[in-house]
Amino acid sequence: MTLTSLPDGLELDLMTDVELDTLRDWAVAEGWNPGISDMAIARKYDPEAFIALRRGDELLGGGSILSYESACGFMGLFIMREDLRQQGLGNLLWQHRRNRLQGRLKEGAPIGMDGVLHMVPYYGRGGFAYLYEDVRFQGTASGAKSRHCAPMSEADFDKLMALDITCFPGDRSRFLKPWLSAPGVKTAVLKSNEGLQAFGALRPAEEGYKFGPVLAYSATAAEEVISHLMSAVGGEQIQLDIPEINAAAMKIASSFDLTDVFRCAKMILGKQPELRTDRVFGLTSFEFG
Repeated sequence: MTLTSLPDGLELDLMTDVELDTLRDWAVAEGWNPGISDMAIARKYDPEAFIALRRGDELLGGGSILSYESACGFMGLFIMREDLRQQGLGNLLWQHRRNRLQGRLKEGAPIGMDGVLHMVPYYGRGGFAYLYEDVRFQGTASGAKSRHCAPMSEADFDKLMALDITCFPGDRSRFLKPWLSAPGVKTAVLKSNEGLQAFGALRPAEEGYKFGPVLAYSATAAEEVISHLMSAVGGEQIQLDIPEINAAAMKIASSFDLTDVFRCAKMILGKQPELRTDRVFGLTSFEFG
């Protein structure tokens, strides 16, 4: 898979604010249901993350390439304008994003992605290896408030990051701090005498709410946090994204009568890091890792 030169009149460059709004509109139209603040937070964290393919002032396609402190990267939000698909332009955009992100990372740093299943062979030709499937569960929030759960405090953040670094291949504290404090986000921590046991966040989306991240040292603790957060938005649509290889997380989703509505392939370019996916009961985002 080799990048060819751009046809005359086309340009690949950083997105403008207007183009970012358009990309968000496309994501909504595709049914991706982005969190209300997701893209703005990602843009502020990494101003070089959003790439546009344009002709003059006309946006043809776009996508994100987040660098987490140059230690790892994530490719997401790959969308071509609907009338321009299957013409080879998406290939140019995708390859440019991959190469550009590699150039922004430390040598050998892994790049992850959640790719739609029918594109797995294409991403494989681009160097990405299939790991497993991530599953989006959706349903109506119905949970029980727990007296053991409390909103996250500033003092909890370092303990959360100590858990997060076992589940994610790099330090994303600068990303998660604004992610967890964005307008409308609900957080919950569950502690014991041994310390932090589970953490969860629930954020407003285009439709309803989306979990992410939900991290825990045990399934019992994760279930209590998920239930507690759902009790705060009872009757609303919620989405919870789970790595299928975490059987305990899959069981929890089923226990709340959530339905498997969409799947992505977790893929990686580079060496697979050793991560505790058994502690991941809710992915942060299909778009940003």
